[in-house]
Amino acid sequence: MTQEASIEVRGQGVAFVGTDAVNLYRAMTLKSALSLFAKTGIIPTRGVTGTAMLKMATEYTGKAYKRGEHAKAAEDLDIWIKTMRAAIPTTIDGEQQ
Repeated sequence: MTQEASIEVRGQGVAFVGTDAVNLYRAMTLKSALSLFAKTGIIPTRGVTGTAMLKMATEYTGKAYKRGEHAKAAEDLDIWIKTMRAAIPTTIDGEQQ
């Protein structure tokens, strides 16, 4: 991790604090978008394409993806997300988890 990162949950709110935590949130959102695209062909917003999502996934996994490998990219991202989630400390209502 490049700087102090944490995930803080208080009441109904969640804060992803620090660059690594924000990248974790981005990867989680990307994984969801890739899964949606792989199953239905729906893009999450008009500003992103299937190809752009694969390029973003490559930033995290380091693997190059070919056209149509959206489900594979989502699976690989899931591994990265689980690893980062374990590395970033989480606080729920002031108590370290």
